[in-house]
Amino acid sequence: MIDPRLQALRVLRAEGTVTATAAVLHLSPPTVSQQLRQLSGELGLKLLEPVGRRVRLTPAALALVEHVEVMNAEWERANGVLDSHREGAAGVLRITGVASALATVIAPAAQRLCEQFPGMACRLDEHPDEDRISLLLSHRVDIAVVIATFDVSSTGSGLVEHDVLIEEPQDLLVPDHHALAGRETVRLSDTAQETWIHAGDPRDQHPVLLHAAAAAGFTPRVTHSAIDWTAVAALVAHGHGICLVPRQAPLPQGLPLRRVPLAGPTAPVRRLLACVRPGSRTQIAIARGLDALQDAALRLAP
Repeated sequence: MIDPRLQALRVLRAEGTVTATAAVLHLSPPTVSQQLRQLSGELGLKLLEPVGRRVRLTPAALALVEHVEVMNAEWERANGVLDSHREGAAGVLRITGVASALATVIAPAAQRLCEQFPGMACRLDEHPDEDRISLLLSHRVDIAVVIATFDVSSTGSGLVEHDVLIEEPQDLLVPDHHALAGRETVRLSDTAQETWIHAGDPRDQHPVLLHAAAAAGFTPRVTHSAIDWTAVAALVAHGHGICLVPRQAPLPQGLPLRRVPLAGPTAPVRRLLACVRPGSRTQIAIARGLDALQDAALRLAP
């Protein structure tokens, strides 16, 4: 295993603060600070320098992190090589993902895996209250299926690798008596004066609305919030606001609702990513899981 103090330094480069690093690693900030002090002392090098309320890695620390990245990826690849020497190499695959992905992609992918590889077990969890990338980096899950947003820094920092599963349009969900319900398409800028509902996963779906609205030139007036799509649909149907809804998100039948496609340059598209730790895709269970997720995603394509 890689020294956890090196892992802390690696995550700190991506996150920028000790507090954020501690959250990713599921540690306390004092523990992270102590780890970094110990590492600095053992190496006889200054690793951090203060910049306002944040800290910055010194040139020596940055050089060290480059080697840590290589070590991490090689460790994951080594586990992939060792898989072929283990009994019951199929093992256990742990996948976390947003609710809509769990329903439409992860569940069918896991079913396929269990049918194809009877010795393989899948552990699936939505983890609605936790940062899924943090769960991945702390080795509590093997694959994290997340929505790409402009502020998910880890997906572009080298901390994780990702495959794009789906590029899914967002629709506008309105009650069927709404003025926009009869349109074939709507521009997001046409909704600037509407009352909005924060719908779906707050860590992933909410930023989609905020960034899309900003691109369309307005800040949405949000008055309600719900995670479960059944609850979201009920709020919209009873006139409490409108919301964005992924095209593949399941909605209850029988409610007076209308999905209206969004059009124009600011129409939001949700990109669903399957994220893994660098080098880990060589491990048998993870490789099979990624293949199954891609297959399930392709089956959703129109």
